[in-house]
Amino acid sequence: MELRIFTEPQQGAGYDQLLAVARCAEDGGYGAFFRSDHYLNMGDGDGRPGPTDAWTTLAGLARETRRIRLGTLMTAATFRLPGPLAITVAQIDAMSGGRVELGIGTGWFEAEHAAYGIPFPPLGERFDRLEEQLAIITGLWETPAGQTFDHIGRYYTLTGSPALPKPVQQPRPPVLIGGHGARRTPALAARYADEFNLPFAGLDDTAAQFDRVRAAAAAIGREPESMILSNALVLCCGRTEAEVKRRADAIGREPQELRANGLAGSPAEIVDKIGRYAALGASRIYLQVLDLTDLDHLDLVAAEVASQL
Repeated sequence: MELRIFTEPQQGAGYDQLLAVARCAEDGGYGAFFRSDHYLNMGDGDGRPGPTDAWTTLAGLARETRRIRLGTLMTAATFRLPGPLAITVAQIDAMSGGRVELGIGTGWFEAEHAAYGIPFPPLGERFDRLEEQLAIITGLWETPAGQTFDHIGRYYTLTGSPALPKPVQQPRPPVLIGGHGARRTPALAARYADEFNLPFAGLDDTAAQFDRVRAAAAAIGREPESMILSNALVLCCGRTEAEVKRRADAIGREPQELRANGLAGSPAEIVDKIGRYAALGASRIYLQVLDLTDLDHLDLVAAEVASQL
């Protein structure tokens, strides 16, 4: 079981704070630092100092970290054209020495699209666009050097692309697809994903969705075991109940609700719950850390949870 750190900077975090968390995660032995790709805060608060661009952030971290892997949960396909996104990710892969992973989805938060003038088509079209983007991005990366790439689609057409630059990781950086959709999401994961991630789901829902993804892979002749399965869950760990309560209060949640819906409680409680996700097939957990000022939280989990996995 690998533990990764997952942040939500749109809630109010600048680059320097994200760098501090990434370095703490690297020093603590976590496998990766991931961040959301959002342009508007959610819930209470005003999100100050304001949103940070996901790939600009990861480019900076690529040069200021050494080992930890870097990625998104999830880049919205509505935010970027697939060709330039493939270039961006490949460039950051080179800047990091081959440590980048691309999590990509349809985009879902309509308010942020309205706030920043980004078109927000209906869900069916967003899935169609995502499917084309996956074909284009992976196609560009996997085109042999010296050859060109073409794509004629409903939404995107590429003609004679040199398919450059090539990423450091070959044949390409890992692609993550995730979500709760029962039909198209598993099908896209089976076709394109190196990893399927299910966010904020209980054990029963996780078991059902993992089974759908495995079935979709088998249906196209892919070995289900060739895809990594993972979960993302909010973290609230404490040595004492008072410490758990303090950390829950800091993010506006209740300990019992977090125990039910996330990873909350003592290190022993969290180890036990992670074990139940592992029994369903998860081999990675993304720990959603919402209070980015509390670096002791990461140190505690590294010392008393990760050491038991």
